[in-house]
Amino acid sequence: MAQAKRKKTGTRLSDTTGITMLGAATRGPSRRLESFPFHHRENRTRIIFRCQEFSCLCPVTGQPDYAKIDVEYIPSGRAIESKSFKNYLWSFRNEKAFHEDIVNKILNDVHDFLKPEAIRVTGYFNVRGGIAIDVVAERGFGKD
Repeated sequence: MAQAKRKKTGTRLSDTTGITMLGAATRGPSRRLESFPFHHRENRTRIIFRCQEFSCLCPVTGQPDYAKIDVEYIPSGRAIESKSFKNYLWSFRNEKAFHEDIVNKILNDVHDFLKPEAIRVTGYFNVRGGIAIDVVAERGFGKD
């Protein structure tokens, strides 16, 4: 019954207004993020993106660094569209930066874009020179 009513009124479960990258050919890396309305504010929903194939460059040697990047956030009104986020992370591929700077850059960019209730970015960088580096930056999950 509810399904018939939904068809009749023309309402959809998800609002895709303003989404341009999803369904389009991938143009390459981009720092442009896109979002969609998050309609479930009554629930404390945690959204977690897990990127297994993140790469950037060492700021001194220019050699590639590889990592797994997790971005966890609690949306306040909008949620990130995943293809735009994939292209955003891809844009770091030729970026020379320390691991700590990359993680904080991602945190600040996503926070400034979405204004979530809380956000945490964790970078699990592969071993180089016998040392693995994990970097965690967050806002709103406890003491800021």
